[in-house]
Amino acid sequence: MSKSSDRNKSKSTKSRKADGANRRNFLKSAAAAVAGSTALAFPSISRAQTKTLKMQTAYVSGDIYEDMARQYVDRVEAMSGNRLKITLYSAGAIVKAFQLQEAVDKGVLDGAHTVTAYWYSKHKAASLFGTGPVFGANALQLLAWIHRGGGKELYRELIQDILNLNLVGFFTFPFPTQPLGWFREEIKNVEQLKDLKYRTVGLAADVMQGMGLDVLQLPGSGIIPAFKRGVIDSFEYTNPTSDRGLGAQEVSKTYMLGSYHQAAEFFEIIFNKTVFDSLPLEHQAILEYAAEAATLANYSLAMDRHSRDLDMLIARDGVSVYRTPQSVMDEQLKSWDRVLINLMKDPFFKKVVDSQKEWTKRVAFYDLMNTADYKRAYMHYFPDNITF
Repeated sequence: MSKSSDRNKSKSTKSRKADGANRRNFLKSAAAAVAGSTALAFPSISRAQTKTLKMQTAYVSGDIYEDMARQYVDRVEAMSGNRLKITLYSAGAIVKAFQLQEAVDKGVLDGAHTVTAYWYSKHKAASLFGTGPVFGANALQLLAWIHRGGGKELYRELIQDILNLNLVGFFTFPFPTQPLGWFREEIKNVEQLKDLKYRTVGLAADVMQGMGLDVLQLPGSGIIPAFKRGVIDSFEYTNPTSDRGLGAQEVSKTYMLGSYHQAAEFFEIIFNKTVFDSLPLEHQAILEYAAEAATLANYSLAMDRHSRDLDMLIARDGVSVYRTPQSVMDEQLKSWDRVLINLMKDPFFKKVVDSQKEWTKRVAFYDLMNTADYKRAYMHYFPDNITF
């Protein structure tokens, strides 16, 4: 064979080897591309291990507020693909309603669904995160203060730095204004309230005491038995649905709507901080942001159920519903002023109040200046429904 033929054969061999290498490289690249496209085509699955948390709500089985706690739990589990689960217990199943904070702090429970008014005896500033004074902002605007006005940071300072509690917490659901409550007769003036034995909770207790009422703080489950025994002769609980479920209409037929004693409240969802910090970051985020998601779900449920139950209280249960007189609400504002004089001596309490007032001055001004007169529009289409 000639040298020329040998050279051609050698070149051909090298060419085939190069082609083979190119084909192998192409196949590797193609396989990588397929793998990449597959990753894009199918959503990634969380690798976090399944964790089950034990949570108790402050509300009894069947109460709408327990339903709202369930809405939060459902969202946590759905958002986590059931890798984060919550076993929800009704009020009293493990501890009493007023013991929830301590139970979560000590690790008896992993979490709780409650309100800050239930533990304000530890520090009265707790009530500012639920049942505080009314400066002109509604509950939704104060929930916005929690998120955008410094409330979240002040709350953390209170529970972790001042009270040294092993807790983290989030807020959800801006409550509609809580009614003045249930009485033996229509309340037309402040004098009728003097010396009444009245149930409420939180700073509202101080406000109503300042108006001359004899106030007892009782959990929801104790209200009707206390009324029947004469321990109290008037009470507020929270809303038409919960009040009707409580059986208020069976012991009283006079329901006063509208009040400044608890005009802006939210649910507090707390977790043991050690347990919370041990969770994957994605689960921590879900526990926090599910509270925001539950806000809309809770509010929608409240608007539907509260309005239906108010109709039933009137039409089926024979309850007379009245608007609390403005003169009574004016006295509530004056009582709030007197309560705040002493409480503002506490530096932290003052810091929270100043923050809320600064927020309210700006935010409520915008809202009040801009919001349409819905009452006027309502009366245009339903002229016989409202008489005040």
